[in-house]
This record gives sequence, C-alpha cells and structure tokens, in this order.
Amino acid sequence: MIHLPVLTKEIIQYLKAEPNKNFIDATFGQGGHTLAILEKTKPSGKVLAIEYDPILYRSVDISQNIKKRLILVNDSYTNLEKIVKDHNFGPVHGILFDLGVSMWHFKKSKRGFSFQKNEILDMRINPYKEEIPAYKIINEYPEQEIEKILKEFGEEKFAKRITKAIVLQRKAKPILTTLELTKVIEEAVPRWYRRQKIHCATKVFQALRIAVNNELENIKKGLEQSLKVLNSGSRIAVISFHSLEDRLVKQFFKEKAKGNILKIITKKPITPSREEIIINPASRSAKLRVAELI
Repeated sequence: MIHLPVLTKEIIQYLKAEPNKNFIDATFGQGGHTLAILEKTKPSGKVLAIEYDPILYRSVDISQNIKKRLILVNDSYTNLEKIVKDHNFGPVHGILFDLGVSMWHFKKSKRGFSFQKNEILDMRINPYKEEIPAYKIINEYPEQEIEKILKEFGEEKFAKRITKAIVLQRKAKPILTTLELTKVIEEAVPRWYRRQKIHCATKVFQALRIAVNNELENIKKGLEQSLKVLNSGSRIAVISFHSLEDRLVKQFFKEKAKGNILKIITKKPITPSREEIIINPASRSAKLRVAELI
C-alpha cells in the first residue's frame, strides 16, 4: 500500500522547514510528512513525531540514517507539553497536526473504520487506551444519545430515522459489524439519498469515529498545548478533512489572534491542487490552516 501524505509541498513552505531546524509531527501516521521535513532540515534538524496507535507505531520501519534525527513516541498529542519536556526537545520551530485518519486504519487495521469492508465495529485508534468501541455505542447507548452523536459529529440530516432503525434492529439482534450497520443505514434513508455521490453511511461512520476517540476535544487540547512549546515566530500548521475540524481550527486561530497570541498566516485555507487530487483522490477534502506564534 502506497502512502501519500497530503499537501506536503505546502507544509514544507508554510512551516519554513529549512536546514537544522526542529519540528514536531503530532500525528505521525505512516511518516510521510516527517520524512519530507527531515529531508529539508538536513544535516542536523530533528523531528519529534507522535503516533497514538501502538500497532501502527510498532510497524514503522526507520532507516539508520534517519533514526539519529527522529524521536518517535507512542502517545497522544493531548500530552504534547509533557512529551516535549520528557525528551528535552527544542527549540521547536514548528508543529504539524494532520487530523485525517491514516489510510492504514481504513485499509489494514481491521477495526471497522470503513463501511466497504466487513469488520467488527471497533474504531478505536488506540484499542488499549480508549474504552468504548463503536459497537457499544450502537448497541447500548440510549436512542437520544445516538441521535445526538449522528447530528453533532456527522451533521447527518437523517439522524433520527437512522437512530430509530438502529434501535429497532438491535432489539432483534446486536449490530456488531460494519456491513450490518451499513445495511441498517441503507434501509433507513430515502432511496434518493442512497444514490448520492457520497455513500449514505459516510457521515454515520465519521460521527461514531469522532465519538469513540473523543477527537474534537483532543484537537482543542493539542492546539492549546502547542502554544506552550513553540518559540516566538514558530508556526502551527493544521490539516483538517471535514467541516467540524476545520471550523474548530479556524475558531481557535481567530480567538488567539484576537488575544495577540497568534498571527494568522492563511486568511483562507490552502487546498490541494488539481494535480494532487488526480494523483491522490483522498486529498480532495483536505484544508490547511497556518498560524504563527507572536
């Protein structure tokens, strides 16, 4: 499986990745952005990279020449300040948050992130830390709570209908797999909705993943902590993939700009070029926002 990090050229440009500078990649994934930054910061620039998924973390194969300049940590970026202190890492010239779930999770993790594969509805990025898998939400949460999750985290217009169908189905038989849930969704929504370009299960799966991993709260924590480890003139770059994330980042930057803490560098989000989208269709919804610590 080929891993294609999104907006790499733009990240290098806006983070000002130059020789001998140090950066944090708060969402390492399969390391595409980290490798690009390390290449630009030779000969002695370093990257502190954080990967929350312990399985993905252990699967990374790092060459010897890179190991000298890479500190790879299995932790959450919600602990960013502590991680930086523990590794005595600095000065920090920039931080990258790539908020998209790695393609590895969809293709290889076998945890039910994709409705296109028949897998157990788990969706935990770190199965050893997160307590509630998606199937528990689907089968045990009250109807009103499930509907709220689908509305707030998925912005799903048929949240009520889908939730009612879920509750009805789970009375007869627990919903444990991705295909079982997808079937319930498809039967609950109008026929025209099933014919849309975006699959009718997309928003439900997004909402469950956000709820399981507490994603939006974690983003807020990570962004707040990034301000404590950066130097004046250093930058935060954030790639988001859906409107909830982008809105959160935009509001955070705006609020800190009003408080004279950050200067917003990208007045409008940077999006992938047509050429990048052709090569990597998964990049089409990516938005990059960048701010600088004053």
